Amino acid sequence: MIRPAKLSDCASILTLINELAVFERAPKEVTVSLTEMETAGFSENPVWWAFVHENDHGIIDAFALYYIRYSTWKGCRMYLEDILVTENARGKGIGTQLMDCLIQEAKEKKLNGIVWQVLDWNEKAIQFYQKYQASFDSEWINCSLSTTQINQ
Repeated sequence: MIRPAKLSDCASILTLINELAVFERAPKEVTVSLTEMETAGFSENPVWWAFVHENDHGIIDAFALYYIRYSTWKGCRMYLEDILVTENARGKGIGTQLMDCLIQEAKEKKLNGIVWQVLDWNEKAIQFYQKYQASFDSEWINCSLSTTQINQ
């Protein structure tokens, strides 16, 4: 069952985020706390939303988390921050169901597209996104500043 995430799902989502970080070879990069995640997603002014897949045993085994970003060229767009289906749940069409929910959400919110990143070595994810005829852009370089850098 795919449904919108609830506050009580945050601990399960955070567990899956840590699983994703291990898969992406960056297990120590997850520094967000459960409290911060709950506040950011379920306060008066949430900054993220998500869909989760709850299996027949009531366990969340997949999620897709997004937020709305503003592009000076395109306007409001959905940014898919993370999508993950646990290894045991893969191959059952759950990723497709999540992606279809995201597309429907973008349509309902009248957003001007969906954007995301994928690691260049994640062939299975690339193949999955190719099924949607996604455009891939190798021209842009990711940049960031950490908390330490912005507090110098």
